[in-house]
Amino acid sequence: MTSPPALDRLRVVLVDTRNPLNIGAVARAMSNLGFRHLRVVNPYEVAFQGARSAVGASAVLASAEIFSTVGDAVADCSLVVGTVSVGPRDLQHTLQRLEAAAPLIRARLALGSCALLFGSEKFGLSNKDLSHCHWLTHIPTREEHASMNLGQAVAICLYELIRDADALVVPAGKFLASSAEMERITETLLVALRASEYPKLNSSDSFHNAVRRMVRRFHMHSGDAEFLLGMLRQMVWKMEKKK
Repeated sequence: MTSPPALDRLRVVLVDTRNPLNIGAVARAMSNLGFRHLRVVNPYEVAFQGARSAVGASAVLASAEIFSTVGDAVADCSLVVGTVSVGPRDLQHTLQRLEAAAPLIRARLALGSCALLFGSEKFGLSNKDLSHCHWLTHIPTREEHASMNLGQAVAICLYELIRDADALVVPAGKFLASSAEMERITETLLVALRASEYPKLNSSDSFHNAVRRMVRRFHMHSGDAEFLLGMLRQMVWKMEKKK
């Protein structure tokens, strides 16, 4: 099986993974289905090194990249999609079933790198992790047993991406802004809010996460992102100069 070159732009990101068998299963599924780029965020070191040293560990696992934060792991991606199980949790993002999400991800892969995030086996993705996502996807399961094994979930998501891979075409248009560019806008906007003494500004994680989610909903082209960042920096400079 040969995957279209654009699918090589997908980054599978595991956050706070603790079980070496799950890490190994993810790497094997990626190798089976033609995906090469595995990234792990703050993994349980013993589990990660145990999986990496296992006999027959794939090249995917051997070349996996380690990051300390989700922001760093997705910095080069123009689309970040988080995976969740549907339950009583109050989600602040658009949620797509996997079969609807796959064509959207394939379309964005034609324009640049994308990340698919998977949370820890016990807690899933935190609210801060989710704030880096543009939207979320889930695998439909029965309510009585909604949570899936990590390796199985990754395999199903990746299979859905390649199931109609021939539909992947490169559309005309500009490249979308990366997560790193959007994060610079987020940080500069927060500085501008502080400088302007915005009355609702606070330092809580929930407020910062809300601002990050809002910025990512802009879906900006890279050039527009740099243009907006320049305007925000000028505003900050002017406001701080007046103090």
